[in-house]
Amino acid sequence: MITDSITLITTKPLQLMDITEAVSQKIKELNITNGLLVVASHHTTAGIKINEQCDALERDFYAWAEKLAPSKANYEHNKVAVDDRPNAHSHLLSFLINTSETIIVKNGKMELGTWQRLFFIELDGPREKRTVNLTVLI
Repeated sequence: MITDSITLITTKPLQLMDITEAVSQKIKELNITNGLLVVASHHTTAGIKINEQCDALERDFYAWAEKLAPSKANYEHNKVAVDDRPNAHSHLLSFLINTSETIIVKNGKMELGTWQRLFFIELDGPREKRTVNLTVLI
């Protein structure tokens, strides 16, 4: 087993970040040829997801998330938040978004489909430090 991580800075309250190239670079640096890669968020209000990179789809995601869990709604969690962040909507969205993805690595590359990209999904930004854990089972 090999472990590593990447660190991200997010700049928006809700943000899709394509991390495909950053993870590909780590696979190369770690000299991984074949194995199972687990990419996992280290945070309860951030997720990891494979999907298509498309500007229109990204706009749809933001609209969908706001409709599903409006950021300005009156949530009980916001009354007791330990860090004074009114982020109940972020926690609610995280119930629906994976915190990890498992990807086959073959011949030094992630086995992703033609349109598939790997995303870090910020649900409670902006944040100065977000960690994505990488674990490869060889």
